[in-house]
Amino acid sequence: MTSNRNADISMKDTDISGISDRLRGAGLRPTRQRLSLAHLLFSKGNRHISAEALHEEALNADMSVSLATVYNTLHQFNEAGLLRAVAIDSAKTYFDTNTSHHHHFYIEDENRVVDVPASHINVTDLPSPPEGMEIARVDVIVRLREKS
Repeated sequence: MTSNRNADISMKDTDISGISDRLRGAGLRPTRQRLSLAHLLFSKGNRHISAEALHEEALNADMSVSLATVYNTLHQFNEAGLLRAVAIDSAKTYFDTNTSHHHHFYIEDENRVVDVPASHINVTDLPSPPEGMEIARVDVIVRLREKS
């Protein structure tokens, strides 16, 4: 699947027909589970959510869906450009419904991700990429904790 950055789902598109159109536009078949998970994801505005938290929301909404299906769907949405994966470390990934260019604070004590506008961080003096490669994007995650 190719990334489709024009496939953002906004709050006005959270009715089922709007979500269905957006999924099709991103090259995804609008299955019942994708539609239901997309509605849960995008009906609450921009947010950061883990697969486990979305799975819990789905169960609380009486959706019969496995954690594996939630993971697969989130990764498909990410590949299609509907979400942005924010890898905190090798064991923790959040999925961001805001796909615009921006950075993040990670509040360690709360396991919470907060947006930082791209204009607030100036990334300069990047190394040249290896031959045949180009820089796709620069993600900055600033880790925070309470002062001791």
